[in-house]
Order: sequence, then structure tokens, then C-alpha cells
Amino acid sequence: MSKLTWVLVAAIIIILGVSFLGRKKGSPEDEYRPVINASDFSADINNPYFTLVPGTKFVYEAVKPEGKERIEITVLDETKMVFDVETRVVKDQVFLNGELIEDTLDWYAQDKEGNVWYFGEETAEYENGKVTTTAGSWEGGVDGAMPGIAMKANPQVGDSYWQEFYKGEAEDRADVLALGESVTVPYGSFTDCLKTYDYTPLDPNAKEHKYYCKGVGFVTLEVSLENDERTELISVTK
Repeated sequence: MSKLTWVLVAAIIIILGVSFLGRKKGSPEDEYRPVINASDFSADINNPYFTLVPGTKFVYEAVKPEGKERIEITVLDETKMVFDVETRVVKDQVFLNGELIEDTLDWYAQDKEGNVWYFGEETAEYENGKVTTTAGSWEGGVDGAMPGIAMKANPQVGDSYWQEFYKGEAEDRADVLALGESVTVPYGSFTDCLKTYDYTPLDPNAKEHKYYCKGVGFVTLEVSLENDERTELISVTK
């Protein structure tokens, strides 16, 4: 091998070494790295299973060991730029026995194929009116966090996808289990519903089934697989 060839080989080794040193094992680049083209997205979200019309409010209730939980999700008439994408802002508040315990702003956008993407959240937990933690907050494109799929354009049984990815903080996934499911909640009865299995490797006990119904255009029912607790839709106002 000539001297020049040895020099070229050494240069390639150095370049590759620098590349690998600059990338941590187990980083999002190794596990999950979607391609996000801002021009492919819109803050107007009309997926039949996941429709976010500004001004719409979804209210849910659940009975917990600690008392009655109420969740209010409101689609706001405002947007936020995340990952150079204009996203729809959704306010998600959780109350326990009438007291606010969690307040979150979620960011969604729909791609040109009809898939709804989740771009992050700004969340805070409360106790006695004071913030106790903001753990779980993340933003797509910041500190290695990546947006995920909230709802596919044409979901099929067997589909499996990341809903969010922020290493060690937010690693939710979903699998599509069934189509055409029937669901009855206080808000009404529905027959054209999608059933998913939602889980995260960060908490083995956080497993649930979710039902999304075309007649609602959003989550209609959540059932915990740990204790069968039901979080049911009780009203939708527009």
C-alpha cells in the first residue's frame, strides 16, 4: 500500500472517529429519527379520528382512589412554531375533587397525508395551587426530542408507532388493535371506533386501551390495564 493510500485511510478513520464520538449510543439518532419538512404540515387538523377545531372542548371524568377526576381539553384558536412547523395549541387541564393538579399545553400538526403529529408539550403539576414539577415537558427539535404520531391517516390493525420521543422523559408508543369497535360513554354510543394499546418503557404499569371514534373525532374512552379504571367522555361543546 502506497504512502498516499495510508494517508487517505488514516484520514477516513479520523473522520469516522469524530463522527461516532459526537453521537451518544442510544440517542434518538439510533432509535427514532423522523424526517420533518415544515412545508408538509398544517395547523388545520381534520383527521376523522383526531379532529381539532378551535373552540371545541372535550370533558372527561374518572373515579380514582383519591376521588373524582375531571379532565378538560380545549382546542385553542392559537398556534405555536415548533421545529419550524406551525402547530395547533391544545390546553389540557386535570382536576381532582375540583382542584387543579395538572395544566398542559400540547402542540399538534397534520401532514399532507393526513397523519396527525404530536410536537411536544409544556406541562406543570400542581399541589395546593403551587407548581411542584414540570417534568415531562418537551419540544420537538430541542435537546434531541422528536415529534411522534398522534393518529395515522389510515390506521390499520398491527400498526405500531412512537407518539413522542424524548429520551428518558417521554417515550410513549401505541399499537392499533382493532377497527369498527363499539363504545358507550356518558356522551353517547358509537360504533366506528379505533382501539389502540398505549404504553411506555419508562413506566411498565402505564398501559391502557384508548378508543377514538369518528362520531367524536377524538379520544372517547380510556381504560387502564392496571386497574380497569375508565376515563369517559361526558361532553363536547363547540
